[in-house]
Order: sequence, then structure tokens, then C-alpha cells
Amino acid sequence: MKKILTKTMTDPSQRRVLVFGAGGYIGPVVTEHLLELGYKVRALDLFLYPTQSVLEDLSGNPGFDLVPGDHCDRPMVEKALKGVTDVVVLSGLVGDPITKKYPDASKKINDEGMRALIGLFKDRGLDRVIFVSTCSNYGLIKDDELAAEDFELTPLSLYAKAKVAMERELLGLKGKVDFHPTVLRFATAFGLAPRMRFDLTISQFARDMRLGRDMQVYDAETWRPYCHVRDFGDVIAQVLAAPVEAVAFEVFNAGGDVNNFTKQMIVDTILEFLPDAKVAYQEQGPDPRNYRVDFSKIRERLKFEPRYTVRDGIEELVRALDNNMFADVDERPNFYGNYEIDYPPSAPQ
Repeated sequence: MKKILTKTMTDPSQRRVLVFGAGGYIGPVVTEHLLELGYKVRALDLFLYPTQSVLEDLSGNPGFDLVPGDHCDRPMVEKALKGVTDVVVLSGLVGDPITKKYPDASKKINDEGMRALIGLFKDRGLDRVIFVSTCSNYGLIKDDELAAEDFELTPLSLYAKAKVAMERELLGLKGKVDFHPTVLRFATAFGLAPRMRFDLTISQFARDMRLGRDMQVYDAETWRPYCHVRDFGDVIAQVLAAPVEAVAFEVFNAGGDVNNFTKQMIVDTILEFLPDAKVAYQEQGPDPRNYRVDFSKIRERLKFEPRYTVRDGIEELVRALDNNMFADVDERPNFYGNYEIDYPPSAPQ
């Protein structure tokens, strides 16, 4: 069932990419980047959070169209897939806290709904299917170890467990489907975007320290990888453009070695810009994850290196806060963070 990639398919102007979850933190940045490269983009999003405005600036682009809808809604998805050549799956109930808070919705969206969605991609003439997973799948590892793509997966949360299950679902389709899936294990996102997330480590720390709030940092020496939202746009574009044999049924850690940081390193970098900020530290916090990630595969296979460092992201965010760009965060918390959802218990399957 292997499909040959034709010259037509390598031309972005001849490809229409369906981005599931285009209305979140990363989605608008990815969508805009693909449009700039000449791809046509169809965005599908349920807008679980009140973020409908984040795609408004793209509405005048002739290559863009929006389908408001749920990836669990089969008729809606089948309609959205018409005329599409490639798929990017960013959608889902995203993050450890929100899936823990809403386990039933998490099961419907991230497990049952995602498995059904993957099933709908078969026999539609799709080329690339890019599934966005997470480096959280590595869970808790020793400080002296680096997690490459073949490292043991020990997901600790409902969110990561669902991602691991869907990775296996996709990779188990080899030889059975006519599309070419790629799994991208994203690092934790940072950077300015139309829908900022102030419930993520770098942006949360920077804002609290800029506002002079009492900030408690748990387990300061734990490691995480980070990646700028614009670099995620580059990664996805490179997978779409790469030769099939380089990316089909492959898993890539998405990020760069330069942005493996401890919480202490983040705080110290913010203090370069905000030297008077006060920080307290405490051990044994509620989130035990600790993982450093090896990004050599994506560097060697796709020649990807991040353009933005953690320091770059902190600098741009502090500058934005100095310019009072996010004065309404406390008034609109659910726009700026994944805190509350109203997902119907009888959502279509």
C-alpha cells in the first residue's frame, strides 16, 4: 500500500494541511508559518477554552479556512478531511493538571476520540500524518541519563499515558495504511503567541517574578526540555517537506539540546533581567517528572536546530510584560491557561 510521493505533492501550493487543534497555544503559530510557506491550511478546533480570536488575523488569507468542531465528531471530521493532503494533530485535552481534573473528558478526547480519529485517516489518499506527542512520556529518569527516542517510556499522568497509547496505535499501522505517520515528542513550549499560556513553567515564572509575586519553586534541580513555539512551526514544516523515507513511521524528540534546562536555570536566567525578584525553594513538589532529552536524531535526520533559546524567550516575554501586553491575564485566566472546560458528557463519537 506504499504511496509514491509525486512532484506535485512536494509543492506546498498543491497541498492542503488540516491542523487539528489550531486554536491553542502552538496551533496559530504553526498555521501562520505553513501559510507563509505556501501551504493551504484548514484549521479544526473545538475551542474548549475561549480562544476563538487567536485565528482572526488569518481569516483574510485565501489559503486558510476554519472548521469549528470536535475531533471526536466523525461526520465533522469526514467533512473537514475532504480535499486535504496532509494532517497535523495538535488537538486534545492538553496537560497533566487538566486531564487529572477531568478524567472522563480526558478518556473521551485523548483516548477514545483520538483512536477513532486515527482510524478515519485510512484510505483517504493522505500523505503525511503528524501526531504531536510529548517528552513527558519519559517520566522520571536519572540526572545522568539522556532520553533518546528508544528510551523506556514511563508516563506518569493520564495525559502522557494517552499519548504513549496513541503513538503505539499509529506506529502499529505500518504496512496497513496508505498514509505516512510521524510522531513528534514535543518539549515544553515557550515563547510569545496569539494565545499565551501562563500556566507553563517559563511564562509563569517570568510573569510572577516580573509582578513581584511570592514565587515558590519546587524541586529546582529537576530537568525538562523546552522549545519555542516558532521552532515547533519549523519542525512541522520540515517533516512535511522531508523525503518520505526519512520520516515515515518515525519518532522524533522535537527540540534542541541547548534548551534542556532545570527550573533553577530558568530562574537564574530570569534573574538576569529581573535581579530584584524574590524566589523561594522547596523540595518534594507535586510534579516528580525529571528528564533530559537527546535531540540528536532530529538534528541529524532533519537538520533541525532551534533558532530560539530559553534566554531568547525570557527576554521577549519580559519585554512584552514591560509593555503591559498581558494586562488582562487575571481577568481572563481560562484564555491564558488550561484550567476549566465545559465538555459535553454526550459528545459525539
